[in-house]
Order: sequence, then C-alpha cells, then structure tokens
Amino acid sequence: MVEWVSVSTGARPVPRPVATPLVWAAASGGALLLVALLNALVGPNQPSLALAVLSLLAALLGLRARYTAAPGTAVLCWLFLNGFAIPPAGTLTWAGQRDAFWLTCLFTAVLLGTTLARLLYARAAYRRVTAGTDAATTEPDATAAGPARR
Repeated sequence: MVEWVSVSTGARPVPRPVATPLVWAAASGGALLLVALLNALVGPNQPSLALAVLSLLAALLGLRARYTAAPGTAVLCWLFLNGFAIPPAGTLTWAGQRDAFWLTCLFTAVLLGTTLARLLYARAAYRRVTAGTDAATTEPDATAAGPARR
C-alpha cells in the first residue's frame, strides 16, 4: 500500500515581493513590447485598447510587487502609452484630464494587483495557521458518539 506523505513538514512562508527595480524593469520591457505589438497589429491610434492592455500588465506586475513600486510602475506604463501608443509617436505630451485619467487607471491597477496578492497571501497563511489548531482541538468526544458497542 502506498501512503502519501507531505514533503514539507514546516509552515510555508508567505512569498516575498520582488525588488522594486526589477518590477520597474519588467514594467518598462513589458510596456515597450505590448505597445509595439499593439501598434503592429491594430495600429497606433487605439489609446483605449493600449490603456486596457497596459492596465492589465500593471495589475499583473502588482501581484508580485511592493506598494512602493506602484507609482513608478504606473508612470513607466504611462510613458510608453503616451509616447508610443498615440500619434505622433515618440513625442510626450500632457493633455490634462486625459493623461491624469490614464495615470489614475494605471496606478489603480497596480494597487489592486498588490492588494489582491496581499489578501490572498494573508488568507492562505491564516488557513495554514488555523488548520493546525483545529485538528488538535476537535478530538472526537466519546460521550457524543453514543453507547459503546460490545
């Protein structure tokens, strides 16, 4: 008979966030790649599609980032959105409300990704901690099982 045994006997630690410069490098490279891909496939004059794709990238990067990486990640994604996703390509502009809205969307996406990751890690850690205490406190009660059979 084969008996399955868990390899790790200790509590698993909560994953540590990735270093901020690494997140920013991934934001720069990912935003450049995604904007270039969108410009090649769809065309350069689709800022809403580019904003949606870069917001998704920002949220995914936020899953493994610290909260302190959020402003820089949002700004880096916005730079590629503003500089290369809208004509004239390669020129940074500031259009007031539009760019403030874009920065807010990207910043919110990073914060949502980071918050979601923290909540999921905390929930998993809580379940690991409470699972060990529940097994010790819920021993079967001999009187609740009814009369003993002979």
